[in-house]
Amino acid sequence: MSEQTGIEVWRGGVNTWECDEMGHMNVRFYVAKAMEGVAGLAAAMGMPAAFTANANATLIVRDIHVRFLREAHAGTLLTIEGGVAELDETQARLVLIMRHRDGAPAATFQISVVHATRLGEAFPWPAAALAKVEGLRVQIPEAARPRSIDIAPFKSQASLVKADELGLGRIGLGVIGPQDCDVFGRMRPEVYIGRVSDGAAFVVGAPRAAIIEHAEQQPARVGGAVLELHQTFTSWPRAGQRFELRSGVLGAQTRTFEVIHWLLDPDTGAPLGSALAVVAAFDLDARKLVAVTDAAREAVAVLSIPGLSR
Repeated sequence: MSEQTGIEVWRGGVNTWECDEMGHMNVRFYVAKAMEGVAGLAAAMGMPAAFTANANATLIVRDIHVRFLREAHAGTLLTIEGGVAELDETQARLVLIMRHRDGAPAATFQISVVHATRLGEAFPWPAAALAKVEGLRVQIPEAARPRSIDIAPFKSQASLVKADELGLGRIGLGVIGPQDCDVFGRMRPEVYIGRVSDGAAFVVGAPRAAIIEHAEQQPARVGGAVLELHQTFTSWPRAGQRFELRSGVLGAQTRTFEVIHWLLDPDTGAPLGSALAVVAAFDLDARKLVAVTDAAREAVAVLSIPGLSR
């Protein structure tokens, strides 16, 4: 897929400090760069100040779908283009394509946003924005469409009580810092998946080990890679608010396995967000996915949580 989708909204590169132990850019920075792209698209919609401290109107993310298509290493040059795929009275579905310099897609994003006041109250798009959107309309390209995840709206079962009932393991516990928040004081979207990434090994370690143990050819060095992600936001924590991450395995396919991550308020038990990730064991030397054998799939099934959903 090399035909441009929409207009260019971001251009830059990958820093060494944005790469993780797998040797490629960490998932949080894909989302962080995409959010800069959202600001660029907002400007094209006639809202150049949407993410500034004095803005009266902004865009608040409802959910983000990402497909990670090609690795990006330190020093890699990237661009992001985007447009508006859907629009109603107060919401929009934005499509962003992150590309390598040769035009190959590194990742694709579908991001649902709400046109809202600085306090988070939804209100209709102004006429000026509606007029500009007409020149930004795009179709969702095949590479940006969900492959293994249903991104239709759903009612989340996430809560601390339900997490305890299901026996979901804790992979994160901490506090949202001022550096984690935007100019309105709300947690930035990339912080959610970033915190998941920090503690992911607590939940993916066992299924990854099972896949390697039963692999037809065991790689010398193994890591992990997220291939697809859908995260939804129920509430936006602020600086000083505690958070807890509870996670569980859903099961395995021929090349991947699925994990659910709930972001929770440990003091009230209320949900802050839910994420579903399609993950794979990754051969760090061959730079390719490790196939899931039938025996490995059975072993991962033993680790899955019955009754778990988003």
